[in-house]
Amino acid sequence: MREKPLLVLDFDGVIVDGIKEYWSSSRQTCLNILSSQEKEFIFLPNEIPPTFKAMRPWVHHGWEMVILAAECSHETSHLNLKGIEKFSNNYSKECSSALNRWGWTPSQLQEALNQTRREAISNNFHQWLNYHQPFSLVVQRLQILEEEGIEFAVLTTKSIEFTKKLLNSFSLQPKLIFGHESGSKINVLNQLLNRREIQGFIEDRRSTLEKVLEDPKLKSIPCYLASWGYLKPQDQKNLPSGIKLINLETLREPIANWS
Repeated sequence: MREKPLLVLDFDGVIVDGIKEYWSSSRQTCLNILSSQEKEFIFLPNEIPPTFKAMRPWVHHGWEMVILAAECSHETSHLNLKGIEKFSNNYSKECSSALNRWGWTPSQLQEALNQTRREAISNNFHQWLNYHQPFSLVVQRLQILEEEGIEFAVLTTKSIEFTKKLLNSFSLQPKLIFGHESGSKINVLNQLLNRREIQGFIEDRRSTLEKVLEDPKLKSIPCYLASWGYLKPQDQKNLPSGIKLINLETLREPIANWS
């Protein structure tokens, strides 16, 4: 029996708005790993700092959120002294520099963040769930996708462990789930395309979609930039011909009408 075509979607920023959880977990991770002396020089409020929220579109990996939380909370950090625009213009270098200043490594922060999430789930699962707000129209659309003879897969930089818990809470059962453990999104798409027809890839990170366009093996995949996601100020302007901006109204239409 021939397998059904797949619609592939990013998770955070496409299916769910997880900014409250990101701040809560990143804040708590900082509190867990900072020394008593370091805590005297920072202020980690319960409310999400505007700077933290504004930097969200640049984040590739969970550990970066911990660095940003620390940087937001220290008055003399590079992020606060230079401002969002200058910091974001050299985002990777600034994150590397911040890692050195704080004496942290990406793997250390990622594991600490994962442990914070495990503890949050164990201590108050419903509160952890409530920090994630699903985009209701997206969830509704995915729940009826099979009526078109199409299945969906989730491709995220979150861990598979946490993604599954959230999808279950939204009553969503994707055919496949790929997390940060699965490798880069480009590699996953290449492997997936070897065995499945991909009807489209919805992502809120323009740079990821541009990498898909650059790979000649992936040219058959229709790429869609989610207008409701975590977009940088210039993301919707001058899109290359291979990337189509999709809004929630278009999402509700049959996939055959998207292109």
